[in-house]
Amino acid sequence: MNGAKKFFCTILALLLCAGLAPGALAQVEVRGGYDYTRFRDQDITLNVYNWGEYISDGEDGSMDVVQEFEELTGIRVNYTTFDTNESLYAKLKSGGGDYDVIIPSDYMIGKMINEGMLEELDMGNIPNFDLIDDSCKSQPYDPDNRYSVAYTWGVVGIVYNKTMVDEADLEQGWGILWDPKYAGNILMFNNSRDAFAIAAKMLGNSLNPASTDEVDAAAAKLKEQKAVVQAYVMDEVFDKMIGEEAALAPYYAGDGITMMADNENLGMFLPAEGTNRFGDAMCIPKGARNKEAAEMFINFMCETPVALANTEYICYSSPQKEVRALLPAELSESELMYPGQEYLALCEAMLVLPDDINSAMDRAWSDVRSYDTSGNGWIFPIILAAMLALAAFNYWRRAAQKRRTEF
Repeated sequence: MNGAKKFFCTILALLLCAGLAPGALAQVEVRGGYDYTRFRDQDITLNVYNWGEYISDGEDGSMDVVQEFEELTGIRVNYTTFDTNESLYAKLKSGGGDYDVIIPSDYMIGKMINEGMLEELDMGNIPNFDLIDDSCKSQPYDPDNRYSVAYTWGVVGIVYNKTMVDEADLEQGWGILWDPKYAGNILMFNNSRDAFAIAAKMLGNSLNPASTDEVDAAAAKLKEQKAVVQAYVMDEVFDKMIGEEAALAPYYAGDGITMMADNENLGMFLPAEGTNRFGDAMCIPKGARNKEAAEMFINFMCETPVALANTEYICYSSPQKEVRALLPAELSESELMYPGQEYLALCEAMLVLPDDINSAMDRAWSDVRSYDTSGNGWIFPIILAAMLALAAFNYWRRAAQKRRTEF
């Protein structure tokens, strides 16, 4: 986590950790009839692949979740991170990853299910699935709850620097990210689904495009924006916004709350047009070597003390039934962390897109990222054409000279 934690989160964590400090859970090896010790002597290492800044790691008196699990079970955890769903997918698809637990987002889980990339879970090994709220079960990407267990959920908003942004401009909603007044001080998502979702909202469209024409329209809108964008970012957003290197950045609300805690000049708002409501969930990749131990890890992550520690630390909304009531009011009543039903009605989840739409979006995103806003985009094609013409002329001249020497 970047910088200092929120003071109230630190105090609450210290109070709770009086009974939940590292090693406290390890004293209770069987909880609700669940035996966490059955792999203790089997020399198992779990490879866990998660988003960056997305688990309580012991900083500022919080629970070190990985260490707790290791002490409780005797299983070692090799914990690494990714920054986009697309990079996670590419790594697994290429065979470059050997993971036991991964935590993708909704639409990516659906894509992996469709492509046979995930193991079906044995819920008998995950009894704490009963602690997951019904609103986070039976999602469109996994309607029968066969492949995933919810980890967090949240919404996307806009982080802004209160000393650099006119509060009246927030009424523009998503449009503020196109405002030339803030040119050079706007950050944008460096992944296609989030970026295209924002452009779709600007156009009044669904963030799940139904045609390649909608993809093209969103791409055109993103090209319009590019002239005012300072950088396309993911985890880099923390340093840039906390360090006041930019004025505006769309990002996930949990991370926005964290950034606000680390810099009092930062605020965050949810655009009136609505936004993406996302969900991240724990899954096991196809062919995982330690499936049952991976299911034990997933069950552990749903324990109330563990889910609470993670929620306090990362400030994402928890799908675990018992957590919200244990949070301080600043979090449990936060409209960023737990928006009201009226606002949630304006939100959409990202769905699995057809292959032709996915391909069109990949091409369009590459086009957006390479788009030249300087007005000199015509120079390179002309230079290239001239070079090809010169090469063709030289080839013709050499061929003509050769024919003359033959006679």
